[in-house]
Amino acid sequence: MRSNDTGRPQAPSVTVIGLGPMGRAMAAAFLDRGYEVTLWNRTASRADDLVARGARFAAGVGEALAANEVVVLSLTDYAAMYEVLEPAAASLDGRVLVNLSSDTPEQARAAARWAAERGAVQLTGGVTVPPSGVGQPASSTFYSGPREVFEAHRPLLEVVTGRTDYRGEDPGTAALLYQIGMVMFWTSMLSYWQAVALARANGLTAADVLEHATETANSLPGFFAFYAERIDAGRHDGDVDRLAMAMASVEHVLHTNSAAGVDTTLPAAVAALVRRGMDAGHATDSLSALVDLMGTTAPA
Repeated sequence: MRSNDTGRPQAPSVTVIGLGPMGRAMAAAFLDRGYEVTLWNRTASRADDLVARGARFAAGVGEALAANEVVVLSLTDYAAMYEVLEPAAASLDGRVLVNLSSDTPEQARAAARWAAERGAVQLTGGVTVPPSGVGQPASSTFYSGPREVFEAHRPLLEVVTGRTDYRGEDPGTAALLYQIGMVMFWTSMLSYWQAVALARANGLTAADVLEHATETANSLPGFFAFYAERIDAGRHDGDVDRLAMAMASVEHVLHTNSAAGVDTTLPAAVAALVRRGMDAGHATDSLSALVDLMGTTAPA
């Protein structure tokens, strides 16, 4: 807590820039915890309900930056960050930018250098939950950047999500871990939409297949753990599964979707990847051999 001129403690404070669903949820969480919150967003009306709860809307980005040491950024990407902050760069000196915007590890590293050149320091963050999970004790966020800065502001970071998973000094690491999660999330959700489309083409509803879909998804952690040990040991033994078996299965999936008149973009891509493994001579190896194959650029 800060102290005012009378020596009495003041509420902790923070600035939030970017009021999409995530930014609004973060600002609300800070208000819930008694923070003095300064806001800025291109569309000022998005702050109306937060201002009604006691937040202050800054007249401009420079004013928002000047209001507090810690500035939480919740923007579409790092290009949006530059667009927003560059005109007010003179106000960045001494600021801690908690950058929770999504982008690549390379962009996170470049942004950290950009901030340092202007007297600020960046903590890269990757929030692993949707807006409904912000402010929840069980939710988690990856962070990377200067450890002393992370530790100094840990109580504030724990307002965003109760668990703060610090992953080292490299500002790109948190962004990398976030994108790893997104690789799995988007691909998994697309597989679910594909399954629902196939079900509907055959007269079933999403509710009809929900239990089966959930059971299938819940089985995956066991497979992750089983294969992680083998992959790290460089083992792709075909003692449990073989790529040739997988090739037959994914072709059955492809043909089932095609016969039902369902879009085959996703199952065709899966079949093409497995076929690439077959062509590379892995027919008798485990399907996990695709990990090594996917670590290289596909031939043109």
